[in-house]
Amino acid sequence: MESFEALPDTDADPLPGTAGAAGRRQVRCRMCGRPLTGTASRRTGLGPACDARLHPAPPDIRTRRHEVEQDTLPGT
Repeated sequence: MESFEALPDTDADPLPGTAGAAGRRQVRCRMCGRPLTGTASRRTGLGPACDARLHPAPPDIRTRRHEVEQDTLPGT
């Protein structure tokens, strides 16, 4: 049988000077400077409001309606 090594204790305090000791590094929005908390926002460097301003959603073509001039049908 194979012997398995015990996993390290996850409840142990992090070592001083490591990234886990200080917690998460504070990341601020590149446009407005607010602190970012979401994973996707931290990855892009933009908050949700600033990201929406910079990259607006495309219009939904299924709901857009417009009138088109048509020739009359023959026989009417």
